[in-house]
Amino acid sequence: MIKVIKSGMYSSIQDLGRLGYRKFGVPCSGAMDHLSFRKANTTIANNENDAVLEMTIIGPTLQFLCSTEICISGASMNPKLNDTDIPNDEVVSVNENDILNFGRLELGTRAYLAVAKGFQTELLMGSRSMYNNITSARRIQNDDILPIISEPKAILITNSGISKDLDHLSAKILAAYKGPEFDLLSTSSQDKLFNQDFTISNTHSRMGYQLNEFLENDLKSILTSHVLPGTVQLTPSGKLLVLMRDAQTTGGYPRVLQLSESAINIMAQKNTNDKISYRLEELITLE
Repeated sequence: MIKVIKSGMYSSIQDLGRLGYRKFGVPCSGAMDHLSFRKANTTIANNENDAVLEMTIIGPTLQFLCSTEICISGASMNPKLNDTDIPNDEVVSVNENDILNFGRLELGTRAYLAVAKGFQTELLMGSRSMYNNITSARRIQNDDILPIISEPKAILITNSGISKDLDHLSAKILAAYKGPEFDLLSTSSQDKLFNQDFTISNTHSRMGYQLNEFLENDLKSILTSHVLPGTVQLTPSGKLLVLMRDAQTTGGYPRVLQLSESAINIMAQKNTNDKISYRLEELITLE
């Protein structure tokens, strides 16, 4: 078990999400940055979909009530175990009553804490991902007890083949495909999408990121249609809204772009005032 002493800014249990339930209006949810999520689990030799703790901007303070092994990947949050610095992307042994906390955020926005065999929180619709109105809570709270499986300290795990590349934490170029309504945009708006930087506004969450800059919008409203994580919508005011893992399953704003999976991971590590730009990718069709 792990006791939550301080929950941090927005910390939640996440795995790869709820697949197969979008037809019922249930969002995918899951880890915002799949690359960092998989790196944490792979490093500690967990199964690919074992649940982790996703931490946003300000990390939590946690007391371990049993021994285990941990790995932290993603954003650089200066983690400390019993006030001693520990590295990202390496397996660290934790003993009963050890305290894990986090310092100043240096790079990225979201970090992932994996424990041996994963967090054992409630499993609903095939996932442990926290989401409001599906799970009993949408994030962890002070004094919560998070169930884990106690592991002996003597586990030997090799992570020599795990990349510690941090490029996606600072990358700003997002690979994107044309959305269903892209060709309805004026030529000047299409050019602007790919020839300028856009700024992350202070309105961003697991549901989506709004960008500061305006894009000319003279498009008619569309019928409510399917949207996905990574769909870039153009709002009536001319702002771009990038949908993320907790986004709704349908929407009525024009869908001008669709981010690649790698671009969603990059976007998940962005914060207010960070800059991004789009690079057009061509769909490959098999003849």
